[in-house]
Amino acid sequence: MIITLKKKKLKNGTYSLFLEFYKGSTVDTNGQRIHLRDFEYLKLYPLQDPKSAAEKKKNKEIEILAEQIFSIRKAEYFQGKFDIKNTAKSKRRFLDYFNEKAEEKIDSPKNYGNWTAALLHLKKCIPANLIFDEVDENFIKKVRLYFDKEAKTKSKLSLSLNSKYSYFNKFKAALRSAFDDGYLSINYAAKIKSFEQAESQREYLTHQELKKLASTGCKYEVLKRAFLFSCLTGLRWSDINTMKWSEVRDEGDMCRVNFRQEKTEAVEYLYISDQARQLLGDRKDNADRVFIGLKYSAVYNNEIVRWCNRAGISKHITFHSARHTNAVLLLENGADIYTVSKRLGHREIRTTAIYAKIVDAKMREAANLIPTINI
Repeated sequence: MIITLKKKKLKNGTYSLFLEFYKGSTVDTNGQRIHLRDFEYLKLYPLQDPKSAAEKKKNKEIEILAEQIFSIRKAEYFQGKFDIKNTAKSKRRFLDYFNEKAEEKIDSPKNYGNWTAALLHLKKCIPANLIFDEVDENFIKKVRLYFDKEAKTKSKLSLSLNSKYSYFNKFKAALRSAFDDGYLSINYAAKIKSFEQAESQREYLTHQELKKLASTGCKYEVLKRAFLFSCLTGLRWSDINTMKWSEVRDEGDMCRVNFRQEKTEAVEYLYISDQARQLLGDRKDNADRVFIGLKYSAVYNNEIVRWCNRAGISKHITFHSARHTNAVLLLENGADIYTVSKRLGHREIRTTAIYAKIVDAKMREAANLIPTINI
């Protein structure tokens, strides 16, 4: 919902100040778009053309009062206390709205898959005709309980903690969006606790494994270059896939990549090594992609596995494992955790700290590498 302070000219030479509460729009049975608005008239009437100092002072006082009321109404709304109910939207079915939100993610395959998987579960615990008018805290708690105790995988197993975390967060995201769009007058997403996210295993390559992989043939040359580039820089697949030559800045003896992270939308400035720069090849036009021919597909994903097998590496390596490899290698070779966090574009240092645990584990393993001796 959007709250706006407005004014209307009156014939008596004054303005009428009022607040407009815009709740979006809907489509009627005839296919006509209907804009949904409510108004609050403040009964404040500043002059249209104040002349004397007294009139100007009075107008100023009225404007300040109107702005104060405007600020109060916005604060009340964001705190969930301003119960402005949209009767048209409150009759919409929740699952229809969730499906609409899922379809908005269709251009992001992984995210879309998570939304549609969450929708399949929600259809099992939410009646098809349940409308927003019936959404309350008890309803939210029942959905959470379903994911926690009842939801099963296709193999009839209980959901993993990460699956509970992912699916329930999609449900909360839909509630938050419904509140913003005026379907709900209370932000229930802020009132319910989500599931904890389990620490996932981060598969990576050691320095020796990376050397073996680099010397082993890969069916797709562009895939090999992109994967090794990710190992040396820590860049995500999405950022490598969309990288253009305009983002690659050769600055004397150094090279820097300036780009906007697709995941976080933050602007990053990343210095890369000479070896990483060599993997990019010869410079082309600024508008050209750097890794021409690179694409997301099962064929390329399977080739990474086969490539690793040919190199004698039995780990389950994906393209994202290259990013994990970069983090571990940096920490093992003396980079501090803050620098690694900045290079990887992490918003929170605790995300990077997971890699520090991996390095500590390798240090513990090293303690037992020396054969037993007789003392």
